[in-house]
Order: sequence, then C-alpha cells, then structure tokens
Amino acid sequence: MKSRILRTSILAGLAVLWALASRADSVETSSVPKININQASAAQFTLLPRVGSKQAERIVEYRKTHGQFSQIEEIMEVKGVGEKLFGQLKPYLALSGPTTLAAKVSSKGTRGGSSGKKSAAKSVSKPAAQTASTGHAR
Repeated sequence: MKSRILRTSILAGLAVLWALASRADSVETSSVPKININQASAAQFTLLPRVGSKQAERIVEYRKTHGQFSQIEEIMEVKGVGEKLFGQLKPYLALSGPTTLAAKVSSKGTRGGSSGKKSAAKSVSKPAAQTASTGHAR
C-alpha cells in the first residue's frame, strides 16, 4: 500500500514538473518577436539587427525569384547574409505565422564594441598634439 502511494506521488510530481517545463518553453518562444521571412516586406526586414534597406531589398528579391523559404537557413543564400549575420538573425526568423517584430532590434555590441577604437584614437592623437605644440618630437 505504501509503495502504491509513493509511486502515485512520484508520478504526480513528474507530471507537475513536465507541465511547468512545457509552459516555460512556450512562454520563452512566444516572447521573442519574429519576422515571417515568407511574407515580410523590405521595411519589416530592416527592423532586424544589421539589416539595412539594401539587404532587405535583396532578401525580398530573392524570395520573389526563388519562391518561399522552406528552411530559415536558406536566407544565407542571399548575398550579404553569411553564417555570422544569420546567427544574429536566427532568433527573430520564422517561416510561418504573423510578423510580431514592431521595432528595430539593436545591434549594439555585435561587432566587438567601438570603445577600444575611440580610446586608441585618443592615445594616438595626444602625442601628435604635443609635437605640434612643442615643435619637436620626443
């Protein structure tokens, strides 16, 4: 009798854990705004990170020429969309359903940061300014 109660308790606990895990998965995937690459306009594609108007036009033109995408990876066949860019776009791409992305996704930090370049430029220009003001190099 005790083993039957224990087994029922374990099964009930597993069922609760499974329900929570599946709920978390559906919340996580639905919270990311998506672009339906088979229906999106060029203007909608420009909302993606690192996609400008020319790139967006290429994607739409490719779709018109070759038909709908059957896999999101096919977008890498468009000129200018390589593996690196695809990796940044992938979370926002969908083959079906409505386009829910309504605002530009920031691409800040995707290129390694520009703060190093600014500080390097300051350190390079500083000795040049000293040379100009003193009239001689060190």
